[in-house]
Amino acid sequence: YVRPGFPVAKRCANIFATELTAETRGVVLLRHGLFSFGETAQEAYEEMIALVNQAEEYLARCPVAATPVQMPDPEAPLRHELAALRQAVSQAAGAPMILATHNDEASLRFAQRPDLAVIAQQGPATPDHVIRTKRVPLLGRDVAAYRAEYERYFAENSDRASFELTMLDPAPRIVLDPSLGMVTAGRTPQEACIAADIYRHTMAIIAQATALESYQSETAAEVFDFEYWELEQAKLKRLGRPPLFAGEVALVTGAASGIGKACVESLMARGAAVVGLDINPAIEQLFERPDYLGIRCDVTSEAEMIAALEQIARTFGGLDMLILNAGIFPASRRVEAMPLAEWQRTMRINLDANLILMREAHAMLKLAPRRGRVVIIGSKNVPAPGPGAAAYSASKAALNQLARVAALEWGEDGIRINSLHPNAVFDTGIWTEEVLQARAKNYGLTVEQYKTNNVMRIEVTSRDVAELAAEMCGPLFAKTTAAQVPVDGGNERVI
Repeated sequence: YVRPGFPVAKRCANIFATELTAETRGVVLLRHGLFSFGETAQEAYEEMIALVNQAEEYLARCPVAATPVQMPDPEAPLRHELAALRQAVSQAAGAPMILATHNDEASLRFAQRPDLAVIAQQGPATPDHVIRTKRVPLLGRDVAAYRAEYERYFAENSDRASFELTMLDPAPRIVLDPSLGMVTAGRTPQEACIAADIYRHTMAIIAQATALESYQSETAAEVFDFEYWELEQAKLKRLGRPPLFAGEVALVTGAASGIGKACVESLMARGAAVVGLDINPAIEQLFERPDYLGIRCDVTSEAEMIAALEQIARTFGGLDMLILNAGIFPASRRVEAMPLAEWQRTMRINLDANLILMREAHAMLKLAPRRGRVVIIGSKNVPAPGPGAAAYSASKAALNQLARVAALEWGEDGIRINSLHPNAVFDTGIWTEEVLQARAKNYGLTVEQYKTNNVMRIEVTSRDVAELAAEMCGPLFAKTTAAQVPVDGGNERVI
């Protein structure tokens, strides 16, 4: 094997000097690729197509046998298994990792091959893939054994280097498991996606080569030399500090607008992969980027929320942060005029839905690499309720008590829970013109006066709340739980 660049060019020049003829159409560089010749770019391109077609016609005579595949039950829950695998991979990597699960038929068929332990442990299709996929995948889920084997591989090969090497993290980037299919890992969703794209091609190459005769890769020493190439080591030394929440996963409810949408933006700005839940279908296209997943979900449906958690685990591997923001503010109504149906609907959305999500997310939060974090978006109405808001005030107060009890119970699991109590955040969905006018009237104020009705005479925005919610998930609040922080510009009744 000759490394890409000038060494390969020299070898080719020497070969061409003795073997190039007028009939030469191209050159195959083993483990590098195919190069075609022509007098013009168009001729070289057409020659490439012809040569590739010739190779494909030959390979078609040696088809890959369609080995049996056992498809998993699509309804079987995987979120706890995947969160545990993510925790183990993150511990090996020394940092939180994103895991993406691919349980399509092709991935499962390859992962279930009886000869997998032989064909999948040869090495990458080309050495430069090692940067994205490591030399070999993890077979099964024993991350500790993979880590020990990687450390042995480094120890055996590092002595040959002419400069001091820094060992890369020993965590796998590809996991092949007969019941999961292919699971790919990366510090970001994009890295996990790139690893999946590369290894999907690798699986096809290995299968086709095995059907043709046998698959062969470079030796472990040759792959090591590429993985620890001096230029690659120099890149590591130039890497800056990763974003605060790199490799972590956050879930925000009520994320299509207002405080929820602002929370999504604040968390993504800090490097998190973020999942937004909302009953509004617009949530699915809120952001077009690999670190965002929008799920249309009715938070009053237990089945839909459990399905959402399953989707999160299969897309990103687990859950680190939970922002409970979804809620409704019903029309102003005095207690003696409160219909029971309106009261119960407010409780279902503002209280019951959060109990269900906290209960179902607990096991995933417990497995978070840096410990789980929950932020409750409460309300000024918890410490200082207002007239005409009985259902809303009672539901938010009950949610606050739920958070306090959970903080007592979940502390031993390393999960911290804190609450924010915003007030008069007018760029949110609950503040319709009708509600705004009614609330201002209750206080004997104009709408404009009501918007800055605090001791600092300032307006509080969704971004103000979101930024503090994101910081509550960060290291500044690492030793704080059950805190209640107002975000209201200073409310006299709260003070």
